[in-house]
Amino acid sequence: MTSTVIGRAAGAAQTRLAHALRSRVAGPDAQRAADRIWRSEGPRWFTEDDPVWRVHAEASMFPGGIAALLLQSLHPSAMAGVAGHSGFRGDPWGRLQRTSHYLATTTYGTIEHAEEAIAVVRAVHSRVRGVDDLGRPYSADDPHLLRWVHVAEVWCFLRAHQLYAASPLDVTECDRYVEQAALPASRLGATDLPTSVAELEAAIEEYRPELRTTEAARDAASFLLREPPLPVPARPGYGLIASGALGVLPPWAGEMLDLPARRGLARSLARGAGVGATRLVRWGMAAA
Repeated sequence: MTSTVIGRAAGAAQTRLAHALRSRVAGPDAQRAADRIWRSEGPRWFTEDDPVWRVHAEASMFPGGIAALLLQSLHPSAMAGVAGHSGFRGDPWGRLQRTSHYLATTTYGTIEHAEEAIAVVRAVHSRVRGVDDLGRPYSADDPHLLRWVHVAEVWCFLRAHQLYAASPLDVTECDRYVEQAALPASRLGATDLPTSVAELEAAIEEYRPELRTTEAARDAASFLLREPPLPVPARPGYGLIASGALGVLPPWAGEMLDLPARRGLARSLARGAGVGATRLVRWGMAAA
């Protein structure tokens, strides 16, 4: 009797977590979007045997995604575009849902639907112009800027996967992931994209002289880590995911943003939190 009650309570908790994750990440049209992505007939860029399919389906994407936003924010032009045009403070969940839908469509959807999603983003980028915090003009469709957003994202996604996933990739699969992730990004307008881990690491290093800790970057870090738009009961769980993100970031990026868990024991604890958080998310996703 006791085990039955515990089992039912655990099942109910898992269902609630699944609903919370689905509603936050996929939004109110989650089922319709999923049907279109998974049930539409037609050729696709990738299959379930491909590393990009596995990485983007893993719970490690949660801390990996936060880490990517933090790392991307260190480029003044990229951060200015986000702060000035994305509405990340006013509608953070809407932005997350649009991003997750784009990623899911370009990874799992038909080529036709992937190209449509890319065309929509390209149209938005064509209208995003401005001046960053250093007084330099920027445009969201600049291939060099698109390349930075891509390499920062792919670096964090892959690093989070290798740290927190149930089944990390082997060396060959890591290179293959970097190569496959470049395909949609090239369609989006990025150029000179890395196609191996060595090239990815070199690309990150190449951008470091361009990175700065602007006020907008500090504000984004504070929003993501200290004041997330969540009800109080949900914040401890988010805090674990955010701690896992700090364990993903390169130490120099954490130092630039003056974040905790940059090195030593604190970094080990952050990664421990990331392992626990992704296990919890993975458990919830199993009921989605």
